[in-house]
Amino acid sequence: MSIGGSAQRLDGLGTRASKGIYVSATTPGSGKSLVALGLAEALHSHTDRIGFFKPVVAGATPDADPMVALIRSRYDLDPAMCRGGLTAKEVRKYLAEGKREEIGARTVDVFSEIAAQCDVVIVEGTDLVGQDSAVEFALNARLANDLGCPMVAVVSGRERTPEEIADAVDVARKELQAAHCSLLMMMVNRAAPQHLNEISAAIRPGLSHRPVYVLPEIEEISRPTTGEVSSLLALRQIAGRADMEREVRDVKVAAMSVANFIGVLETGDLVIVPGDRADIMVGALASTFSPEFPVPSALILTGGLSPDEHILPLLAPAPFPIFAYAEDTYHAARSVSEVRSEIWSGHRRKVASALGAWSRRVDDAEILERLNLPRPETMTPLRFLHELIGRARVDRRHIVLPEGTDVRILRAAEILHRRDVCDLTILGDDAQVREIAGSNGISLMGMQILNPATSDLRERFAQEYARLRAHRGVDLPKALEAMLDVSYFGTMMVQLGIVDGMVSGAAHTTAHTIRPALEFVKTSPGVKVVSSVFFMLLPDRVLVYGDCAVNPEPDAEQLADIAIASAETAAQFGVVPRVAMLSYSTGASGSGATVDKVRRATELVRERRPDLAVEGPIQYDAAVDASIAATKLPGSDVAGQATVFIFPDLNTGNNTYKAVQQSAGAVAVGPVLQGLRKPVNDLSRGCTVEDIVNTVAITAVQAQAVHAQMLQAQAG
Repeated sequence: MSIGGSAQRLDGLGTRASKGIYVSATTPGSGKSLVALGLAEALHSHTDRIGFFKPVVAGATPDADPMVALIRSRYDLDPAMCRGGLTAKEVRKYLAEGKREEIGARTVDVFSEIAAQCDVVIVEGTDLVGQDSAVEFALNARLANDLGCPMVAVVSGRERTPEEIADAVDVARKELQAAHCSLLMMMVNRAAPQHLNEISAAIRPGLSHRPVYVLPEIEEISRPTTGEVSSLLALRQIAGRADMEREVRDVKVAAMSVANFIGVLETGDLVIVPGDRADIMVGALASTFSPEFPVPSALILTGGLSPDEHILPLLAPAPFPIFAYAEDTYHAARSVSEVRSEIWSGHRRKVASALGAWSRRVDDAEILERLNLPRPETMTPLRFLHELIGRARVDRRHIVLPEGTDVRILRAAEILHRRDVCDLTILGDDAQVREIAGSNGISLMGMQILNPATSDLRERFAQEYARLRAHRGVDLPKALEAMLDVSYFGTMMVQLGIVDGMVSGAAHTTAHTIRPALEFVKTSPGVKVVSSVFFMLLPDRVLVYGDCAVNPEPDAEQLADIAIASAETAAQFGVVPRVAMLSYSTGASGSGATVDKVRRATELVRERRPDLAVEGPIQYDAAVDASIAATKLPGSDVAGQATVFIFPDLNTGNNTYKAVQQSAGAVAVGPVLQGLRKPVNDLSRGCTVEDIVNTVAITAVQAQAVHAQMLQAQAG
């Protein structure tokens, strides 16, 4: 089914064809914003330009809507392509005055402006809240028709049986048909997680016989954060860490003895306590000192009472925020209970949970088939990273993270788990890892934690290591000692197939990370050198730079190895490899040891891989600029359109990638190690949480390729 927006009706006037999708709630509390976000995620990876439009916003101005802000920020959209329309106050005024046509006219005007710049526009309707839900339903139906947008109708499954949900779907279909809406898709959201299959079975097929997707209720989305509670209650922080992203899982009012209170306290509880109850405050703080005890998300001290001057310094190092509140405990508890969070709050853990549920329950390919969208012509950094996560999910792999005491690793692990990217094992002392996670409000649910010092695997790993390194004088005692090192232990997990890949380096040097892999994982057949590439994400394309991190002075043989491995890595991640072997001269114009090395390496690549498009020696400008290429190397299949750049030495490569990163604003993803039999990747010690997430996803994709090769070899 092909869909069309209002701009399509203007094709005869030369306006660019555009497509719109109207996401509408059919029942109150449907959580339609999650569906809008999921569609944006799917569509952004499959079309050049998406837009977002919210015809009616709840805020004081169209630009004050939080969902508009979230979509604009997440997908780096120009404000002209991601906008609000009318405020709810304006809409009520127009309806009261009988000026319904004015609402439609203004909505179409804004939509048309957005659509003229986009391939597809996601339109999110109103929320169906309050006493006017029937009026809002009719308004959404009318606006969808005015805009020429087919509708994605979202039914709430919250607190409904499978039979009630099936009936609600039927009712919504009939009402939308009566309103002459073009129905693209029905979705059920906020369903009981334990009944998803029953609900899917109970829903009767519509006219198209297409699937009706059922999404679960996700508690993490509705849980407020400490920052949201603080903001809405105008709290004043007086002690503790200013961590405003901690989830508030429950609220506990401390009106009992400290012994009884500790007995009912659970991790993530927000504790409300009078400001003079020093025993509760100290007890809550002491609970954080042991991983066996729960860690609160925050403390609110009520009644305008300040802690004793001797107590306040004790509270200063608390790993959670401690707030002061002027009202009494009753008012504090009532106010906190009214705080609700939404997906549009933008907190990365909420977004990760939402997109993880979407990926598990929704078939993006089937949705895109309904929409019949053209493939994008360019590759933006955001699209590359989104597609990377999607590729990692396709064939789930298992990755080990040896640095379990680094909080960045734990934060990344939580996001990866929530987004359902891969299975994870974290190395480290269980108590220490959980203490760090608890004190930082990080959930490690669903992840394995292994301590090399106490693991039953250590003996087996040591025996294997001693066998593999016996020629280097490694006996069992030395091997047992080596397996206490998380890098050796994690790499042996990869070697023996217990996990599929490893990511380390946030707290270790590159040498420490890859040394075990060089010792016993070894290189792939036919490869003599381990090397690396960076994915350079430019505004409109992705380039591959190698080697910028491992080999200082590769010879011609090694340079050929690096070129072939880099081309294979590029292809693995969707970049068509056209290889430029870089030098300070182009073609036969120069001579010298370095140029001769590059020329010889190019010849070796052509001999070993005649199927690869490769050119060298070639200067960087001739490799990327078509006009310069036409002068220096006319007729070349690579010059002017190279995608893979092979530098003659580490000095040149490292400096060039950093220069492009800083001066051109490119996003550098890597280094990605290549040439090993199984994937092991290194992190920079200055890496961010996002860097770790991306590197783990890359490692999972590499592991998929290794797994596929193994299956192919077995079949052959």
